[in-house]
Amino acid sequence: MRNFQNVGQNQSRAIFSIGFLSSPYLVVSGNANRMLHIYTSGEISGCTATLVNMAETEHHSGSSPEDDTPPIPVCQNFMVPKKEISMFPDMGKWKRSQAYADYMGFILTLNEGVKGKKLTCEYKVSETIEKLLVLLGTLDRWIDETPPEDQPSRFGNKAYRTWYAKLDQEAEGLVAAVIPEDKAAAAPEIAVYLKEAVGNSTRIDYGTGHEAAFAIFLCCLCKIGALRVDDQLAIIFKVFDRYLVVMRKLQKTYRMEPAGSQGVWGLDDFQFLPFIWGSSQFVDHPTLEPKHFVDEKVVNENHHDYMFLECIKFINEMKTGPFAEHSNQLWNISAVPTWSKVNQGLIRMYKAECLEKFPVIQHFKFGSLISIQPVKP
Repeated sequence: MRNFQNVGQNQSRAIFSIGFLSSPYLVVSGNANRMLHIYTSGEISGCTATLVNMAETEHHSGSSPEDDTPPIPVCQNFMVPKKEISMFPDMGKWKRSQAYADYMGFILTLNEGVKGKKLTCEYKVSETIEKLLVLLGTLDRWIDETPPEDQPSRFGNKAYRTWYAKLDQEAEGLVAAVIPEDKAAAAPEIAVYLKEAVGNSTRIDYGTGHEAAFAIFLCCLCKIGALRVDDQLAIIFKVFDRYLVVMRKLQKTYRMEPAGSQGVWGLDDFQFLPFIWGSSQFVDHPTLEPKHFVDEKVVNENHHDYMFLECIKFINEMKTGPFAEHSNQLWNISAVPTWSKVNQGLIRMYKAECLEKFPVIQHFKFGSLISIQPVKP
């Protein structure tokens, strides 16, 4: 019976991989610099983009540190972000907005930057990156200082609300300690995204929308010049990776519910972006193929180098039973022949399953840095 089941799973996985490659999730890769130029040049929400020509800058020979200095944003009219997507028809406004273009451009820029690189590779760690790590360390410490309560309900420990109340009170100060003094006026706007990035205190849940809020938080820091072109690798390998550690600790400590989980049919209960960026790390890897990430031995030996495998390791720790049953989408994706195809497919899947879903986007907030205004022609 076990052999018959395995044959069935392998056939199902092979069929899915063909569908994955031919589905609308697949992106036809083109000129990377042209793709990134959509985000990294021109004006963004009335402000000059601080990650100007990020990908192109890296390919210019003879550049000096001065060449990487981001231009000073010309827009100083910061505002507290608010919700703008209240009904399903508003989704068109979102997909035409500068916010959508900026966000996807930011994700794709970083995706290109980590391609073929290990978490343990050498890269610059700036002062701002160090400050962000201190911020995340503070959130981690608050978890230790706020133990879960004894309660009859197994999930959604109410101590999380105490932890969140501390963040709600201190968020602006935490952000102000990270950004340049001359950009202090941006702290209230950016702090909103930090508070949105750790889950919902009413429902005590966490999902891809909260994860996206943290990416927006980092994007805002780029826009005001706190993060720079040469922080690309550290943004993901230091800051985002540390963020994941803190979020996993929150999820385990307070037994947070997955927000909008699709169960076995979803990619993961809580995260999506580390699978995108993590698959990019594997592109053109000489030995490790997509089929290897379902091998627990491979995961345990290589997770320190690859974000994708860190995610798989966490899933293996939190779930029991056959991988093909509790993480069917990932099991199916393991049959895709190359990491490049996996990466391209996941990007399109992220757009379709997260960024084009009203239940996710209705919670997004828009301000001066992440603007709901349409992209300028």
